[in-house]
Amino acid sequence: MYQITRLNNGLTIATAEMPHMASVSLGIWVGIGGRYEPAEISGVSHFIEHLLFKGTKKRSAEKISQDVEGIGGYLNAFTSEENTCFYSKARHDRFDELLDVLTDMFLNSTFAPVEIDRERNVIKEELAMYRDQPQQYVQELLNETLWPDHPLGRSLTGTEQTLDAIDRQRLLNYKQQNYIASTSLICVAGRMQHKKVVEAVSKFGKYFKAGERLPFAPALANQTEPRVRLFRKNVEQTQVALGIRTCSRHDERRYALRLLNTVLGENMSSRLFQTVREKHGLAYSIYSSPSFFADTGDLVISAGLDTDKLPKALKLISHELKVLGEKLVSPGELRRARDYVIGQLEMTMESTEPQMMWIGEHLLGYGKIQHPDDVKKRLNKVLPSEIRAVAREFFRPERMNLALVSPMKKDHSLLRTLVS
Repeated sequence: MYQITRLNNGLTIATAEMPHMASVSLGIWVGIGGRYEPAEISGVSHFIEHLLFKGTKKRSAEKISQDVEGIGGYLNAFTSEENTCFYSKARHDRFDELLDVLTDMFLNSTFAPVEIDRERNVIKEELAMYRDQPQQYVQELLNETLWPDHPLGRSLTGTEQTLDAIDRQRLLNYKQQNYIASTSLICVAGRMQHKKVVEAVSKFGKYFKAGERLPFAPALANQTEPRVRLFRKNVEQTQVALGIRTCSRHDERRYALRLLNTVLGENMSSRLFQTVREKHGLAYSIYSSPSFFADTGDLVISAGLDTDKLPKALKLISHELKVLGEKLVSPGELRRARDYVIGQLEMTMESTEPQMMWIGEHLLGYGKIQHPDDVKKRLNKVLPSEIRAVAREFFRPERMNLALVSPMKKDHSLLRTLVS
């Protein structure tokens, strides 16, 4: 299903042929994200992501959009802590046109000074927008608390100060140093043969410059007690994000943790949803989600609720975490969690875009493409004792970090709630 070809300069081309589909999804990935950035130019990867849409030597920003949308397709991009991706999707017979637009953006963007100044202001507005959204801002506060004085704790959009420090030359230097063949992938999923994709990409491959991928600062695990971060704001609800440091994407415990998360808070049948919302009516929404990086990871529990209900909600959350470390998950609950995760994976992988994302994330994260069937097999082997073991290992006070956006004035009692 998956095929990989590496060109002489190190550029990797990977495909998932899906002959039954009418569409094709194309992504150009670069294995550089927020955690690679020097502190003084934090946000530079996200800045570059924006600017690649703002014009090349032969296309204006408007024409970039027209050339993709005009053939019934769409174009987008994202920046994460460890990767950046520019991707598009259209009917399979328009692949060459998609490839031409994306490679033109990736290789030939002009970084016009007027566009840099304009986009800097746009990103500052994006920063202001996030600050006005407590559900979003509490996640940024949590990252700062989980990973203090570390790139993982910085906002991917940077700050007003770092954005002002990123001039055109710094943008060009950073792109030239990091957007290179050895860190880049061309990923394609859909109704396209691998051989034809390689032939098409090879026309552009020589323009990807050689170079070596820069290292990133390893995450430090020197936390010895729970931490609380309170941002006071006159809002109707208190937004809560409880972050627990866990393991990396290379750790075998991630499979048990993935199922534990489903039991804990991933969906409406989870323990947190049933307890905090359905039984006690304390929150409209409460959920948990895991993240995995090269050398660390976290599990985050998020909720929005009335400030007066916060202590009770935290006690209920703390209780559910303790129970997972004390008692084995029942066979029925484990079966439902496993079926949910596998079912979600299978439904997601029916589409070309998730297949393309799977290729990029796995090649950059693991150096190989793990077949979804292998993931299912590993999930099917997880035992209740493994889930209890990871709960005991990770759900400890010295791994807990609580961030809040709230009108409350003090947080002293919250710390006691976490460790009680």
